[in-house]
Amino acid sequence: MLNGVGGRTIAEAKERMTYQEALAWGRYIDRYGSLHAGRRLEAGSALIALQTHRLGGGTAEMIDFMPHELRRGVSLERAMNEWR
Repeated sequence: MLNGVGGRTIAEAKERMTYQEALAWGRYIDRYGSLHAGRRLEAGSALIALQTHRLGGGTAEMIDFMPHELRRGVSLERAMNEWR
């Protein structure tokens, strides 16, 4: 459970973790991203891929290099460029 946060199982976490602590962890994840090591590795690799892509004059976004991440809407600039 969340890298051992609150316990090894969901049941243990529910017993040990307070509601306020769960909210705090939720805010931490919203701000800094997933606690999953694979997702964090994917984000680091995507950052390197994005920098390499931008050196060649590309206009992709970081999420374009993160196949396991969900897209949340479209930026205004990207929408305007795609609709032209």
